[in-house]
Amino acid sequence: MVNPEPIQIRGTTVLPSRRQALVLSTADGHELVAELALPAQRAAVATLICVHPLPTQGGMMDSHLFRKAANRLPALADLAVLRFNTRGTESEQGRSSGTFSEAIEERFDVAAAIEYAEFSELAEPWLVGWSFGTDLTLKYGCDPVIRGAILISPPLRYTTPADLTPWAESGKPVIALVPEFDDYLRPEAAGERFAMIPQAEVVAVAGAKHLFVGHTERVLDEIVARLNPAAFPLPSSYSPAQP
Repeated sequence: MVNPEPIQIRGTTVLPSRRQALVLSTADGHELVAELALPAQRAAVATLICVHPLPTQGGMMDSHLFRKAANRLPALADLAVLRFNTRGTESEQGRSSGTFSEAIEERFDVAAAIEYAEFSELAEPWLVGWSFGTDLTLKYGCDPVIRGAILISPPLRYTTPADLTPWAESGKPVIALVPEFDDYLRPEAAGERFAMIPQAEVVAVAGAKHLFVGHTERVLDEIVARLNPAAFPLPSSYSPAQP
């Protein structure tokens, strides 16, 4: 029997996984559209809880980095990917109830995602925030269930020093992926802002801008290096015959 040709991984590639559409219920009565993607044949070794960019600027659970993470990482790195639309946010998956709340009532949204991960016994949950999602992660995500945080393009717009203190005291890993040409916070300034978290690591990404267009592979590699180092670096192709 001839093995199938390897699939070259491109921007639109969708690799095998077990996908489940979800509704997350918040403590203040809203229903959030969500999806969980799991490895097709094996147990996940860790979980990304993805917190998306600013919905008033088009951010959603289907924003390109998170969509590609869900499409690739269950198959390539045995990672589970939980995505959700915060209140009032709409994507191809549907619209969550409620309205945008300037990072205030969204605390209930983050709590609902963490609670789902806990009660579903998802493996080793990490929060992965992007832009506005990094503010929500830092403000509301330092929960005993969460193993660490990966922050993509953190603007620190809504985050105060008081929000960083619990992370500093927890010792949990905090990794900030900061584009060289970010519109809001560049690597040198990020190093100064995150200095109060002793264990924080600021990773400058040369040539990248806020949305990381053209740098997807670098972002996914940085995530995999922390959550499942055995799968790092990610391959550029996938064989349907691989176990």
